[in-house]
Amino acid sequence: MTMDFSSRVLALAGLLQALKLVRQIADTGHADAAAERIALDSVFRIDADSVEAVYGGSASVRGGLLLLRDHLGTVRGDDALPKLAKAILEIERRFVADEGMTEHVLEGIRTLGGIAERQGSIHPEAISRLGQLYADTISHLRPKVIVQGNPHYLQQPEVVAEIRALLLAALRSAVLWRQMGGSLWDFVFSRRQMVAAIDAHLM
Repeated sequence: MTMDFSSRVLALAGLLQALKLVRQIADTGHADAAAERIALDSVFRIDADSVEAVYGGSASVRGGLLLLRDHLGTVRGDDALPKLAKAILEIERRFVADEGMTEHVLEGIRTLGGIAERQGSIHPEAISRLGQLYADTISHLRPKVIVQGNPHYLQQPEVVAEIRALLLAALRSAVLWRQMGGSLWDFVFSRRQMVAAIDAHLM
């Protein structure tokens, strides 16, 4: 995998796309199935040859690329989305530093890989097990990720599991972004390069 802005913006797009689904589910109880499949499939592509392969091609995260471009520009969107992204990027540092937890999560993902392959990553069992894996591990890290939405949906166990599974997908993208050399300094000093990389993918 090459460490360049092209790869970094794809990983950030994957992160934002997963978190956009989290926001949709928290508010409405539902999310776009195709986009959810892209996000959850990425969790299981641990040994992919490239960042594009993790998401099944850059076109798969077009929505996330547009969200990222808006965030880097002047377009006002969902204020909760960048807050969630910031929390995930902070948790990523603690997650990677905890070798025991990272091994536990990787082992859990590999164990669930068979279910995802046979039944699909958005099968209720796969989502439930991914959500439980997140609850057993990453949910204990601080700062705690706070998802706001409609209390009617946030009290439903299957909705909570779906949100947790997608938070795990967002964390997978955050880890990938860091592996590609991503840093919070990019948002300070490299916004122009990031926008150029986004536009190249959107062409």
